[in-house]
Amino acid sequence: MTHPFNASSNNACPGPDGRRGFMKMGLAGFASLSLPGMLRLKAASAAPQTGEKTAVIMVWQPGGCSHIDTYDPKPQAGSEYRGPFSTIPTKVPGMHFTELLPMQAKIAHKFTVLRSMRQGAGGHPAGSMQMLSGDSDTRDKPKPRLPDWMSVTNYLRSLEGPRTVPLPAYVGVNPPTSYNGPAYLGDAYSPFSVTGDPNLPNFVVPNIGLTDQTEVKHLGRRASLRQNLDTLERAFDQAGELQALDEFETQAMTLLTNPKTKDAFDLSKEDDRTRDRYGRNTWGQQLLLARRLVEAGVEVLTSSLRGPLCGRVQNWDDHAVNHHVFDALRFRAQAYDQAVSALIEDIYDRGLDKRVLVVVTGEFGRTPKINYQPSTGAGNASAPAGTKQPGRDHWPRAFSNIWAGGGIETGRFIGGTDKRGEDSIERICSAGDFLSTIYHHLGIDSSKIAIKDFNGRPTPIVDHGKPIPELIG
Repeated sequence: MTHPFNASSNNACPGPDGRRGFMKMGLAGFASLSLPGMLRLKAASAAPQTGEKTAVIMVWQPGGCSHIDTYDPKPQAGSEYRGPFSTIPTKVPGMHFTELLPMQAKIAHKFTVLRSMRQGAGGHPAGSMQMLSGDSDTRDKPKPRLPDWMSVTNYLRSLEGPRTVPLPAYVGVNPPTSYNGPAYLGDAYSPFSVTGDPNLPNFVVPNIGLTDQTEVKHLGRRASLRQNLDTLERAFDQAGELQALDEFETQAMTLLTNPKTKDAFDLSKEDDRTRDRYGRNTWGQQLLLARRLVEAGVEVLTSSLRGPLCGRVQNWDDHAVNHHVFDALRFRAQAYDQAVSALIEDIYDRGLDKRVLVVVTGEFGRTPKINYQPSTGAGNASAPAGTKQPGRDHWPRAFSNIWAGGGIETGRFIGGTDKRGEDSIERICSAGDFLSTIYHHLGIDSSKIAIKDFNGRPTPIVDHGKPIPELIG
C-alpha cells in the first residue's frame, strides 16, 4: 500500500524547531503558535492505543563500537589484531565476550547478538544514513536524503488516528542528532527531544504536566483566543490544514496539562535500588527514563550514548588521534555494561519483552588491525598531544549489534566473521535487513510502503533487504 503525503504541510516556515523549540518557548510562546508552529508538534500524534502498540528502544553508539573488543573477540588472532582484553564465557554456551562486559555476559540468555552486520559506507554521515534510513549512497552528505526509520514510523502511525495517551509517539532522550532526521517528511515527525543529564538532582523537562491551575486556565484562554482569530483564515484553507490544527493543539495542550505526562518523565518515581541498578550516571538514567517512557506509551524511543562518559572526544570514534582505543573502552565499559544490562533485564522483569524491542548498535565497527598515531590532545582516555597511541578506524565490513525483547528467541548469536574479524562471512545482514526487521516488529511491511518525496515521487521506505528471520518474534 502506498501512503500519500501532502507536501503542502512541510513548507519551510518560521516557528519552533521541533519539540525542543516547543519546550523552550513556554506558555507565552504556545499561545502565539500559528499553523506552522502547531504542525511541528505533529510528532505528538500517532496510532491510537486501542491495544498495546509495539515499541522500539534504540540505543545508539555514535562513532561505532569495536566489535573485536566487545561482542566478537578474536583471541587467536595476532597481537596486532586481537587487543589486550581477555575473553569471558557468557550465559550462552559457546558464546564469549571480552572481559569488558561481565554484566551483559551474565544475562546473555536474554538477548541475541548479530555478529555479521555489514554496510557499504565508511564515513560517519553515510554510515549512519545507511543504518537509520536505508540510504545506500556511500558518499557523505551534510543532511539525510531519506527519512530515518523513527520519523517514518511516527508518520505512518499518525495516519491511523489520534493518540489516546498523553505522551508523544516518538521521543529522543539525548537522541542521535547527526546524520539523521525526517528529511522530506518535515520536522513535524522528528522526536520530542529531552536533553540534558537525567542524573542531575535538578533535572526536569520544562512545561510538562503543569500543576498550577491558574496557569492552565490562562493557557486555555490564550489558545481559545488564537482559535477565534483563525476563523477568517479558515475560509481560505485550501489544503485542510487548519482542520488538523485543532487536533494538534489539543494534543499539545494535553502534553502541557495532563499530570500523567509529568509522572512519566519523573525519575524520582523510581525506587533507589532501580536507579542504582541502571547506574547513577547520565547513560544509566537515560536508559531508565527510556524504559519509563515506553512503558507509559511512547512507541519509538532513541537514546545516544555520547558525552563525557565516552572519553575526550565524547563519542565512540576511537581513532588513535582521538583516544587510546583500549583506554577509552575501559573508561566507558562499566557505565555502558551496567546501563544496557539493566535495561534488558527490566524489559523482561516488567513483562514488556513481547511488546518492546531493544536494539543496541552504532553505524559500523572498528578496524580489526590496530594502528598507532600521535594523539591530538590530552584528556580522558587520551595521552598528551603528540604521544603515539593505539587506535582503530572505521570498519563497515563487519560489526555487531544486540537485540532483546520483541518476542524474539534469545540466548544465541547470529552469523560470524572471519578469523581476524575483518569480514562478515556467515549469515551476512545488510542495513536494509536491519531496518526491515525493526519495521516488522512495529507492524510495518517495509516491502510494500512508499511515501512521496519532495518531488511527489513514491519512495520506498526500504528499497533493499528483508526481515531477519531469527530476529522475528
